[in-house]
Amino acid sequence: MTWLTDMIRRKPLDVMQREAGERRGLQRVLGLWQLTAIGLGGIIGVGIFVLTGTVAATQAGPAVLLSFLLAGIASGAAALCYAEFSGLIPVSGSAYTYGYAVLGEFAGWIIGWDLLLEYALIAAVVAVGWSGYVQALLDAAGIALPVWAQGAYGSAPGRLFNLPAVVVSLAITLLLAMRMHWGARFNTTIVAIKITAAAAIVIAGFAFVKPERWHPFMPFGMHGVVTGAAVVFFAVFGYDQLTTAAEESRHPQRDLPRAVLLSLSIAMLLYFAICLVLTGIVPYATLNTPAPVATAFKAIGLPQVMVAISLASICGITSVIFANLLAGARIWFAMSRDGLLPGWYAKVHPRWHTPHRTTFLLGAVTAIASGLFPLNELAKLVNIGVLGAFIVICSAVAVLRWRQPHLQRPFRTPLVPWVPMIGVGFSCWLIWGLPNITYWRFGLWLLLGLLVYFAYGRHHSRLSGSADISQDHCDIPDRA
Repeated sequence: MTWLTDMIRRKPLDVMQREAGERRGLQRVLGLWQLTAIGLGGIIGVGIFVLTGTVAATQAGPAVLLSFLLAGIASGAAALCYAEFSGLIPVSGSAYTYGYAVLGEFAGWIIGWDLLLEYALIAAVVAVGWSGYVQALLDAAGIALPVWAQGAYGSAPGRLFNLPAVVVSLAITLLLAMRMHWGARFNTTIVAIKITAAAAIVIAGFAFVKPERWHPFMPFGMHGVVTGAAVVFFAVFGYDQLTTAAEESRHPQRDLPRAVLLSLSIAMLLYFAICLVLTGIVPYATLNTPAPVATAFKAIGLPQVMVAISLASICGITSVIFANLLAGARIWFAMSRDGLLPGWYAKVHPRWHTPHRTTFLLGAVTAIASGLFPLNELAKLVNIGVLGAFIVICSAVAVLRWRQPHLQRPFRTPLVPWVPMIGVGFSCWLIWGLPNITYWRFGLWLLLGLLVYFAYGRHHSRLSGSADISQDHCDIPDRA
């Protein structure tokens, strides 16, 4: 059964490690803090300014802190597994590459194909959210876009196209395609702005905290805390995106595991602090608004903080778009370099030293989706893929630890297999709770992926021995 043998073939880890050191196509320009900023850019977005308040008001009360703690434990289990793999296999592709190396080609293909859609859609969803914040600020300044350009068809009467969402998607695409260090500097700057703003919110609100507002601490019971954890879980991942830039890191085996853990730790500290401040300065029941942080500071007589919050939100959302477009382009690049997709996509620009073809194509898909589809339709597909990646990564860590226990690992996930089991179990639970329409649409995308794999990828894989020899050097800049 040749097809079955093809599906389970794996690329040896020592080959991946050797090739990672030999490749010269992508520029190694990212240090620890730039990698951490990419992780923080993916984790901290609208969630820190919205979910902290709305979950407190509707599901957990002041115990929203515990909701974030539970979600952080589950996400932390996956983060520890990502940290082990990012040090062990410092190659572009993240979950796709890790799954390919440990679970086989077909498992790697499924998760890679899955993440191509997920990262593009997450970027599109966030671009639509960015458009909403920008238009709100423009309205406050007395500036209004033409009705047709304010949103996608069906989002409101008269709207046809979300122009701001398209503009920001294409602008970030161009930045990512031109120079990685330019994009990294831009991302680090806006991440610093939003973290400073979040810290300022905590400092400004601390003097107005009244501990009696934290009682009752758990008004909706433990069930509300757990339900809240399922909601805020989607605000505590994003560190996976920094691992896709492994071949652009100066010291990947040292810095990638540190950046994964640092980005999640910093994000969780900010989430905890804002949870305590918000529920301490106003009654938790008043936070069920689209902008709970701004509402809370307006209620205590600090409306000037609202402007800073809006600007920080825009910065935060911009960095999320950046992180997702970067991650999706690198996964596409890695799959093409392995022969599972045409090698044409894996060419590196001779001057920019970036995977410009995959970056431009993914950016175009994101721009079209954000311009033409309403937010609620896009959002229905963005969760299942990332949770699937978590299941693959956590499973692969346990399998590889059993298969090769003495392998040299720069970072070791503690308490294996228990930590991976926590990550797998929590991810499965969250997938189980997704709406049925998500399964149908995701199933159609996977069906298309199966057709592509069996018609093209299986036969052109570099492991098949029949791939085009030109693909062996497809990550070297082509001068054409």
